[in-house]
Amino acid sequence: MIHPAKSIRTFLGAKNYAESRRFYEVLGFEVRPISENMCLVRIKDQFYFYLQDYYVKAWCENSMVFLEIEGDLESYWEAIKILGLPDKFPGVKLSEIVKNDWGNEFFLHDPAGNLWHFGIFK
Repeated sequence: MIHPAKSIRTFLGAKNYAESRRFYEVLGFEVRPISENMCLVRIKDQFYFYLQDYYVKAWCENSMVFLEIEGDLESYWEAIKILGLPDKFPGVKLSEIVKNDWGNEFFLHDPAGNLWHFGIFK
């Protein structure tokens, strides 16, 4: 069966909702409130996720999102590094680029512990 899908959106939790919203804005994502405790976060074109004012430590610290990058991963990593997110937001961690057999990636933990993988495939 082929599903007539239009988009797919994950839900991410926030330990401190206002801080997480600011984090994603500083990261360059567009944050659109849709209710008192939820917002739609736009990355580009049809790439979105929901950020909600809801936190369960085990859930957030085990949530992962992989964002495939167009172009040069090193330049993208540099642009994120310059933002100084770990200095501005407690708990945020940015890794170095990791080279794998399948491609390259780096990791960014958001303020709630949600783990982002930013990468390119070979």
